[in-house]
Amino acid sequence: MLFHIYIHQKSNQIILMSKKLITLVVGARPNFMKIAPIIREIENFPDELEYRLIHTGQHSNKKMNDVFLKELGIPEPDIFLNGYGGTHAEQTARIMIDFETDCIQNKPDIVLVVGDVNSTLACSIVAKKLFLKLVHVEAGLRSFDRNMPEEINRIITDSISDLLFATEPDGVSNLLKEGHSKKTIHYVGNVMIDNLIYQEKKLNQIDNSVFKTNDLKKNLNQFIVLTMHRPSNVDDAEKLIQILKAVNKISETIPVIFPIHPRTRLSLQKINFELGANVICLEPLPYMEFLNLWRDATIVLTDSGGLQEETTALRVPCITLRENTERPITVEEGSNNLVGTKYIDIIQNVDALLKKNVQNYNLPKYWDGLASKRIVKVLLEN
Repeated sequence: MLFHIYIHQKSNQIILMSKKLITLVVGARPNFMKIAPIIREIENFPDELEYRLIHTGQHSNKKMNDVFLKELGIPEPDIFLNGYGGTHAEQTARIMIDFETDCIQNKPDIVLVVGDVNSTLACSIVAKKLFLKLVHVEAGLRSFDRNMPEEINRIITDSISDLLFATEPDGVSNLLKEGHSKKTIHYVGNVMIDNLIYQEKKLNQIDNSVFKTNDLKKNLNQFIVLTMHRPSNVDDAEKLIQILKAVNKISETIPVIFPIHPRTRLSLQKINFELGANVICLEPLPYMEFLNLWRDATIVLTDSGGLQEETTALRVPCITLRENTERPITVEEGSNNLVGTKYIDIIQNVDALLKKNVQNYNLPKYWDGLASKRIVKVLLEN
């Protein structure tokens, strides 16, 4: 708890006021999108709340990180930890060691983590071992596939968190089934969508001609955007080849724009697979340029969790190249289609979507751009 001394102008009385100090943790780039609206809302309460931003270094590309920080309006982190690279155990251990030192020095009242990456798990364990209040944003998401490292991170983080902020009703149900108290669970909506709404407004107000992808879009009546980064897809040569063969076949009908994740690029080099002439390969794109691209796509093909949500919010048809999803509301109510990774299933589902003339998708409850307001309200009250 931070204390600030104020002198009342009329009575000259000394008033001691306290602020809650919140440590916000980011590690991977999707975390930036989730933390940005929370930071903006915390800054609306300067007399009650103060925050420190910790970057664990899990994603270490400084150039990309700097662009993300600037575009999302996030201040420079207070500290960078040594979290890049190594095995899951090595990375988690390094982050824990460095984060523990920071917590002991700065004594936060609350540690707030987002998502399901190794940084989330590492900092959650440290916080609880130091008896700090732990808050998890995106709590309760479950793929029910414990072969996914993210699933393990989610389950453990939720199991030790003091406050659980859920993005969808299934998240609330999962937490209740796991024995969490109703008092700790708050259905607040989706901070990813807060950020998306905020950034799209900005995008509509700027000159989009500065984006290289604008020239691509001008020359294409229809196009598909493809993203892949999940180890279960890109590290499995047989599965990756199945997906890429389907992509090549699809590109004979409609161009496919493919910003290639560094992990995926390495895998492509190993299998020496030749992509079709109508598969347009790009370097990873900054957030705003990528949003400018995919929001006008005919279909998005992805294995990303966040993109399943964002396409649902903007009602862009999405095909998810996974056997399961921890975000079922995007399938039940949104624009997401869960198809797996087999060649024939991908082809058939893309073909079916291309033949649909009208797509009516719902927007899930509380995906209204106000999730961060609900979160900060709870933090102020607790």
